[in-house]
Amino acid sequence: QVQLVESGGGLVQPGGSLRVSCTASTRRVNFSAGKWYRQTPGKERELVATIIPSGSTTYADSVKGRFSISRNHAFNTVNLQMNDLKPEDTAVYFCNAKIFGRDFWGQGTQVTVSS
Repeated sequence: QVQLVESGGGLVQPGGSLRVSCTASTRRVNFSAGKWYRQTPGKERELVATIIPSGSTTYADSVKGRFSISRNHAFNTVNLQMNDLKPEDTAVYFCNAKIFGRDFWGQGTQVTVSS
């Protein structure tokens, strides 16, 4: 069973940067799409960024110009570089990947933006 393993996240001051990564537990798979979502207590999970095999990316309006999603060549890892972080970016960040037509989720990693 493939698992998505997230790393990164943590505590950062407003205006700072963080990077979160998501890697498949086996290198024998390739994502057909990679996404990052975030969720805060009492709210629905929000789609933050998407990347597809061509490298084309899309972003939520709230993060455009500050966040950047990327992938490795094999497309079994997706990263989210977060710059100019704001307190409202505080959330648990989840990666999602479509593999062989199925959705897989990472375990979630906490990002806290606070002074």
